[in-house]
Amino acid sequence: MNFTVSSRGDDVSNRISQKIRSYLEEFKLSPNEEEPDIVISVGGDGTLLQAFHQYTNRLAETSFVGVHTGHLGFYADWQPEEVEKLVIHIAKTPFKVVEYPLLEVIIRHHNESKSERFLALNECSVKSIEGSVVMDIEIKGNLFETFRGDGLCISTPSGSTAYNKALGGAIVHPSLACIQVAEMASINNRVYRTIGSPLVLPQHHTCLLKPKNNADFQVTIDHQTLVQKDMKSIQCRVAEEKIRFARFRPFPFWKRVKESFITD
Repeated sequence: MNFTVSSRGDDVSNRISQKIRSYLEEFKLSPNEEEPDIVISVGGDGTLLQAFHQYTNRLAETSFVGVHTGHLGFYADWQPEEVEKLVIHIAKTPFKVVEYPLLEVIIRHHNESKSERFLALNECSVKSIEGSVVMDIEIKGNLFETFRGDGLCISTPSGSTAYNKALGGAIVHPSLACIQVAEMASINNRVYRTIGSPLVLPQHHTCLLKPKNNADFQVTIDHQTLVQKDMKSIQCRVAEEKIRFARFRPFPFWKRVKESFITD
């Protein structure tokens, strides 16, 4: 089995990453940064997000597992004191693959035939560089509403616990192939009106955001922020690809939610 280790870069994470590499090589596993079968992320959720985006071209072949070196993160199953146990599992135990849905984002521009395609593990957020965001929201090709406000957040089920939760969105179990659209400070009065509630769209529904004015937008895909000029539309839907997590022991989703947000 080929592996690679991704570190957050601090001293503790680097030390643990080196220990994992040495142990796995002793078990005759092969380090391979280009084509790993498994990626061990050491750090926080941001480290795993970066590793995911590094290997979006290998999602069908590569699985991910996280070791947290700070506070308990949402995507990590393992703590630093469990590293030896994890290494033995990787070397000796066939792991179970758990797949989570991803968000596909396609950005199109006026007067350009080529579009940009991105995958998000957590979410895509859209804000205006200056002034309010004014966009038509189409669902399955039909106009649903014209949104006016600070912005929109389109999240995956696993990402529903991140920015989406802060916006008052629902926490969605990742076994449901769906996306969620949450509003940021929408304008609602006698003249302008939005639904005002998060929308959960199933796999076969596409959400299309179409700007009503010629503004510049800040589009953030997970941790990557892009400034988009002359943007025609943003198309969001459940991606055909999925992220694969290597599970060596049960770690139920609701237990993860409880430990992340409720348990001291």
